[in-house]
Amino acid sequence: MITLGKALNHGLRRALEDDPKVVIMGEDVGKLGGVFRITDGLQKDFGENRVIDTPLAEAGIVGTAVGLAIRGFRPVCEIQFDGFVFPAYNQIVAQVAKMHYRSKGKLRLPITIRIPYGGGIGAVEHHSESPEAYFAHTPGLKVVTCSNPADAYTMIQQAIASDDPVIFFEPKRRYWEKGEVDLDAPLSGAFPLHSARVARPGGDATLLAYGPMVRVALDAASAAAEDGRELEVIDVRSLSPIDYPVIFESVRRTGRAVVVHEAPGNVGLGAEIAARITEECFYSLEAPVLRVTGYDIPYPAARIEEEYLPDLDRVLDAVDRSFGW
Repeated sequence: MITLGKALNHGLRRALEDDPKVVIMGEDVGKLGGVFRITDGLQKDFGENRVIDTPLAEAGIVGTAVGLAIRGFRPVCEIQFDGFVFPAYNQIVAQVAKMHYRSKGKLRLPITIRIPYGGGIGAVEHHSESPEAYFAHTPGLKVVTCSNPADAYTMIQQAIASDDPVIFFEPKRRYWEKGEVDLDAPLSGAFPLHSARVARPGGDATLLAYGPMVRVALDAASAAAEDGRELEVIDVRSLSPIDYPVIFESVRRTGRAVVVHEAPGNVGLGAEIAARITEECFYSLEAPVLRVTGYDIPYPAARIEEEYLPDLDRVLDAVDRSFGW
């Protein structure tokens, strides 16, 4: 049993071992081992040329990664906190996302951008954000997020091995949660990076969640089971592309769907998923697709963030409303 954060550390270590072209760069990732200690010990073992402490300049980190990728490296950029990614946003959407298209397929940018995201740790302003929709909306970027240690270990390696740029969101409130991880399993047999996973089977309604909210959805399913309702929980995992066939198959069986995420509901991932379900599964639905999300306000101060974040009661209330139709 290891924590999600330690699983990411093992995954990064294995990627560095397997490919000498992999380099890690970011603020305090070297000597300190990262603010969350995700890169702890890597600079000591692989040297300052492969685990690089950068200046406090996110645009410079990503811009340098573009040049490295063009020259054949596989840079892994750490954005120290989710709210710090916005200085690099122009580099990501104008350069990283478009270079393959702009070069007519001649250039690839195998860049992985790691972003700890979400609330739940009592952080100050700019340290708790859910910006995933900005990147999932951008053609040319792959966007994924893990929810448990086993996925963290394999998904970070798969992202680094991908020839496409990958935005890798890490649920910071789950860094210390433990789970079983097979550190010796070959990556070739791992669950596909861009596939959704049935985290808990059920036949009465479908809960769709990703990242930090998967645990909330699983807890809701456990609570609902006490009332005789079997909720199927889908860990979406890949936010761009989204694995819709798995989602559609589940909703066609259950007839009900509730989408859960921390980000605000307005123009969020939940809206897109709900629209696609309505288009493809209309005649199977017994109720409208409902969403449980953060409110359409900035993340609030740490002392009241629990009032903002979707919780067990809000998810169960949505399930009750779905069955009320």
